[in-house]
Amino acid sequence: MPAELIERDAVSRILAAARELFAEHGFDAVSMNAIAEAAGASKANIFHHFKNKDELYLAVLKTACANSCEQIERFGQDEGSFEQRLERYAAEHLNHILDNEQVTRLIQRDLLDNGPRRGRQFAEQVFGQNFGRLVEILREGQLRGELRQDIDPAQVALMIIGTNLTFFQAREVFRHFPDVNFAGSPETYSRMAMDIVLRGIQPHGTRNAEKE
Repeated sequence: MPAELIERDAVSRILAAARELFAEHGFDAVSMNAIAEAAGASKANIFHHFKNKDELYLAVLKTACANSCEQIERFGQDEGSFEQRLERYAAEHLNHILDNEQVTRLIQRDLLDNGPRRGRQFAEQVFGQNFGRLVEILREGQLRGELRQDIDPAQVALMIIGTNLTFFQAREVFRHFPDVNFAGSPETYSRMAMDIVLRGIQPHGTRNAEKE
């Protein structure tokens, strides 16, 4: 096997082992020895690719976010109206965090425990590029007249992400609320949430009538 493929395989095994261990035990509880053993690699080999555990951890998160990047690019390039593409992106994002439950919980736990330390790292090295691209696409929609001019596209992006994270965090609770009939259907939840994001909660025409 060529050396390049051997190196790539080693990195893949290290990232996979680290992801599983970090997700199960949390960052602080996982040692580099444990990762090396799970990956079938030596510590020296791990440090050849990652200078410390922190860098390996961030690499794991960046790898997990690769699919999110693809979803955002599809949102920017897909056919269909802006509304249809935005609804499709929101549903794909929700499914992504549900399908990657362990990593999503790991990130949330780490932010709760180490927010002041991790917040900047996550923003600059993990999520910032994807978030910036999402805001850029929303701003392009504004320029084409597909979104209101008086709203902040970053706020819209945060509303979509926050709405999905709320479903992820609380679905096992609100599925037992008598008035909630969408807890078992992420697709229904996303469609209803995006309808509110796009159209608000006031009757059609009320907002404009009040301004006049």
